[in-house]
Amino acid sequence: MLASALLFASWIDLDRFLLPDVLTLPLCILGVAVTYYLGGDIYLSIGGAFAGYGVIAGIAWLWRKRFGRDGLGLGDAKLLAAGGAWVGVLNLPFVLLIASGLGLCLALAFRLAQKTSKDVAIPFGPLLSLGIWMAWCLPLI
Repeated sequence: MLASALLFASWIDLDRFLLPDVLTLPLCILGVAVTYYLGGDIYLSIGGAFAGYGVIAGIAWLWRKRFGRDGLGLGDAKLLAAGGAWVGVLNLPFVLLIASGLGLCLALAFRLAQKTSKDVAIPFGPLLSLGIWMAWCLPLI
């Protein structure tokens, strides 16, 4: 179920640069429910949801304030909130390391291939999805 939702979210983000609430918000609630059902720490799950949203929303706010334009959307924040609900707050650094590291590698590859200018956007949802899936399959904590 998680893999299907992450794949669908990635496809939509790649196609439209959009992560719809109708997908991310139920995924967040389901993450808390699955954590509870599997006997995990529900407080780490809820904390992961709040921390995931807060980190991305905070970065988006700082970017907008500094550069006067959006760098991250709140759909990314909601997707990381859902990921935090599934993997817990303690695995969020791993998710962000994978997603941001892959994003930097993609940006560098495009830049070296001279296929993009520095103002071209790369959808972050697929990268977050991969990080969330890896943290779910290989939990560090």
